[in-house]
Amino acid sequence: MLIVEGHKHMADVGFARFSAREVAKRIGYSIGTLYNVFGTYDQLIIAINTRTFVLWTDYIREALSKSGDDRIRALVEGYFGFARGNRNAWMAIYDHHLPPDVTMPPEHDLLRGQLTDVVVEEVRAVLSPECQVEAPRLARSLVATVHGHCMFDINGSFALMGEKEPMAMALARVRESLTATRGSC
Repeated sequence: MLIVEGHKHMADVGFARFSAREVAKRIGYSIGTLYNVFGTYDQLIIAINTRTFVLWTDYIREALSKSGDDRIRALVEGYFGFARGNRNAWMAIYDHHLPPDVTMPPEHDLLRGQLTDVVVEEVRAVLSPECQVEAPRLARSLVATVHGHCMFDINGSFALMGEKEPMAMALARVRESLTATRGSC
């Protein structure tokens, strides 16, 4: 209940205006109870952002289930679709930075990693057997490429540059990278 309500609040106001006190108030708990459950503000944000990752992974899996043969297109469109539809929660993932002395709890790391696992498997599926060993590294690079395009879309940078189709540009870069990798193995 705390994570769900915290996630709703994050989605409503974004990271900069997020308030743990407001989350506690919304569910009728004291702020002390919230900190008794999570320990620290960072641990609460980790839990909320992990929920975003889980929802994002589900969104991507759903997009893939409806994709037909072009699963790479579904991945790219799913990335943009989730970010556009969940802007505040999506941005909170990147706006929250853990202090150097705080580590990600392993169970959250595992849940968050499921999104990357989906991408790695889809990339692996389009590579020849001799190139498949490159899938994890290539998938991470492709995620970074799509993320950059998506971030410029979300924050308005592409609009300022007159770019009207950032998702198509991202998909083209992904396809170029996949073609280059297939040609180099």
